[in-house]
Amino acid sequence: MASETTRDTYTHGHQEAVLRSHRWRTAENSAAYFLARLRPGLDLLDVGCGPGSLTIDLARRLDPGRVVGVDVSDQVISEASATAVAAAVPNVSFVAGDFRTTGLDQKSFDVVHAHQVLQHLRDPVEALDAMRRLARPKGIVVARDSDYSAMSWAPSSVSLDRWRDIYLSVTRRNGAEADAGRWLLRWAHRAGFGEVLYTTSTWTFATPADRRWWADLWAERTVRSSFAQQAIDYGIATGDELADIAAGWRRWAAEPDAVFIIPHGEVVAEA
Repeated sequence: MASETTRDTYTHGHQEAVLRSHRWRTAENSAAYFLARLRPGLDLLDVGCGPGSLTIDLARRLDPGRVVGVDVSDQVISEASATAVAAAVPNVSFVAGDFRTTGLDQKSFDVVHAHQVLQHLRDPVEALDAMRRLARPKGIVVARDSDYSAMSWAPSSVSLDRWRDIYLSVTRRNGAEADAGRWLLRWAHRAGFGEVLYTTSTWTFATPADRRWWADLWAERTVRSSFAQQAIDYGIATGDELADIAAGWRRWAAEPDAVFIIPHGEVVAEA
């Protein structure tokens, strides 16, 4: 999810290992913090929808409400549209473009949602303000973002420590805030929201299958993704170093008591 005007750079890219992690997302594991606010018939905009798994899941809950997913990647919009047809979810549609400039009608959605989006934007306050303008009076803007500096794992791993250092350096070079989860409340206030509820939740990978899946994703992304190419292009890491880190991910996941914890910040803001 990068701006059409190239103001923003999507650190991850849309390679297969990235999309596999996005397809895993559901309403239960990624949007539980605002599900109680939903009811059938509400209209929802999903900003930075990616391949659409979460968008489609939300659409099922809101039917017959109108759900629109928007993403700047034509590739993922094509996949999301095909997935919705295959799943027989008729009340969802997908649009390619930047939600700020693609011509969506102001004040036309009851819920405007962004999951793991604000952490990639140079001006998340401006983005939240744009989301607020798309929401109807008495609607809500909801956002959830992870906090990379607060991620924790056991046992300790020099490879994973270095992975995070590189990731933070790449996102800073891109003008983005990888620790977005801790700043959502401040950003929402600065965007002009009055009533804002801030909560936190986690993803936890601790079973052998879960941590192997997570480590394999990041091992692949560390050597074959936009993140990897940016790290090399910016002079932050070498290809050999990234390959060593990828191997370190898999060594870590092989530990019988390994755990990985990802904290998220979440806001529900009254439009």
